Amino acid sequence: MTAEFGAFCLILALTLSLAQTGFGAVGRLRRSALLAGAAQGAAIGATLGLLLGFGALILAFWTSDFSLAVVAANSHVDKPALYKVAGAWGNHEGSLLLWCLVMAGFGAILAGARGLNFRLKISAVAVQGALTTLFLGFTVLTSNPFERLVEAPVSGAGLNPLLQDPALAIHPPLLYGGYVGLSVCFSLAVAALIEGRTGSGLWPAWGRWIRPWALASWALLTAGIALGSFWAYYELGWGGWWFWDPVENASFMPWLAAAALLHSAVVTERRGALAGWTTFLAILAFSFSMLGAFLVRSGVLTSVHAFAVDPERGMALLGIMGLASGAAFALFAWRAPKLTPGGAFAPVSREAALVLNNLFLTVAAATVLLGTLYPLILEAATGQTISVGPPYFALTFTPLMTAMALILPAGPLLAWKRGDLRGVGQRLALAAGLSIAVGLAALAFWSPREALTALGAAIAAWLVLGAISETADRVRLFRAPAAEVGRRARALPLSAWGATLAHLGLGVFILGAAVETGLKTETQAILPVGGEIVAGPYMAKVEQVGVIEGPNFLAERATFTVRTTDGAAARTLTAERRFFPVGGQTTTEVGLDFRGLDDVYLTVGERATTPDGQRGWSVRMAHNPLARLIFLGPAIMALGGLMSLMDRRLRIALPGRRRKAATA
Repeated sequence: MTAEFGAFCLILALTLSLAQTGFGAVGRLRRSALLAGAAQGAAIGATLGLLLGFGALILAFWTSDFSLAVVAANSHVDKPALYKVAGAWGNHEGSLLLWCLVMAGFGAILAGARGLNFRLKISAVAVQGALTTLFLGFTVLTSNPFERLVEAPVSGAGLNPLLQDPALAIHPPLLYGGYVGLSVCFSLAVAALIEGRTGSGLWPAWGRWIRPWALASWALLTAGIALGSFWAYYELGWGGWWFWDPVENASFMPWLAAAALLHSAVVTERRGALAGWTTFLAILAFSFSMLGAFLVRSGVLTSVHAFAVDPERGMALLGIMGLASGAAFALFAWRAPKLTPGGAFAPVSREAALVLNNLFLTVAAATVLLGTLYPLILEAATGQTISVGPPYFALTFTPLMTAMALILPAGPLLAWKRGDLRGVGQRLALAAGLSIAVGLAALAFWSPREALTALGAAIAAWLVLGAISETADRVRLFRAPAAEVGRRARALPLSAWGATLAHLGLGVFILGAAVETGLKTETQAILPVGGEIVAGPYMAKVEQVGVIEGPNFLAERATFTVRTTDGAAARTLTAERRFFPVGGQTTTEVGLDFRGLDDVYLTVGERATTPDGQRGWSVRMAHNPLARLIFLGPAIMALGGLMSLMDRRLRIALPGRRRKAATA
């Protein structure tokens, strides 16, 4: 009965989402608070229905109900409990159900929030309901997770072993929170265009509403992408943390668009300017999310990240994206010319700096889009296959991000409307001088051959010191008594502290990425027991190799002693090569030795023969300097986003004592 109950919940949720759309649209036309309340109730009901349906799916995985096709294809009786639960969203059908649940839940939050113009909010609720209806209809009609098998297998096919990892249990929900959070920005943008107001009075309030959704989506995407990158780093065994894989790019493009939207919304809220551009970015960001959903489910990509290889379902998803994005962009083309440009500003101002920031981010997103889709389009049109990899992105994406990083610290120090560039230069002079000194010191220490790495270190120092300088200027550090500095620090809004953390985290990430990429040392050898291998300042010795039995795998486990080349700081490390009998797949479990901010990275492969005839194992060792910073930086950025979300000014609901005044 669990499957039937789950299927009923999905159909009920689909009906209620359709009702949410209808009640919202008619309520907007009639300006009826009663119908608006009905739309809110339908949104809550759809969310509860999907929550119950998703709970039924998790229960089916937990109890190994192999009469369901999705459980039989993605679970096994011997699979650990954590991965049984994670298997509920580790597949095409379950992940779509999670997508719909998050979308409906956000729609319910939007419907119950207070403080926005009635017509604008009810229009947004109707649009959000329409989006939920489209995706939920696709799920029910083509990807129902509650379809039964005629003959249930005894044990199931099992989940892809590469996905049986704690990071991959958390990674999809975080990403989906970011992807689908952008649907609310999309709905608010379409609602604003439907209203079609040409006066600027609407836009500051609209900008204040869209900012927390953009901020939450960006923070969740940051955490999700970083977690996925860390998983690839230690699970896949190839030693890298980003490969510009098309599926990686599918999550990166919404992140770039969300970052641009977040900065543009600040201008719209504060000055009522860039309203048309901000609505465009809101539509674009969620369109990138839908594009990512299409790429990983259509079969056009072959990747461990891909969920499905069904072209028919892929075409249906493409149709949904075309319908939603096409209608939104058509509405934008019709309404945008009538929107007022808002407050004027000088070429040197905070608004201008944010516009420049947006320019670099959107062009960077366009380069990633081109590099991702061009090979697919070329193959579909001509049958010719090409590969667009790191060299293309190094030549196109990296210079754009470098230019953006150079101007980033100056933006928050510029005044609104008209800024003082000379004054900003004076306040950043110390940070600039120290950053140049860091670059020159790095160049001298690492040798002139590592000029690009030294440049990356200088840019990272510029971002970190610039963020610190901006906060120090706000609290008048070293220019006011300690008591005054403390008072100013306490008075700074959380959004200001969050922005400082985000910019600082970006600098930390760039430092780690530049140093790890430029100074990484890697060696490979065939080693018997007692053999040694050296990478950078570290040496590893094979102590023993044995066979162990896991809950659902067999593994060859190699035990190493890792020490510095001078024989100091010895530690024991293990690496495994696992074989999963169910599915017959082999995976690599990396041995990671955290040496401060550096990593010593070890993998063990198949047995082989050395040139002198000795039998041994293929061992690869790498020294990855400052690799910790690659993942620490995004964590700091996500923390900055969370801190900004705690700012009272970014809360959606009005304080209780102001509700009556707002209603009047």
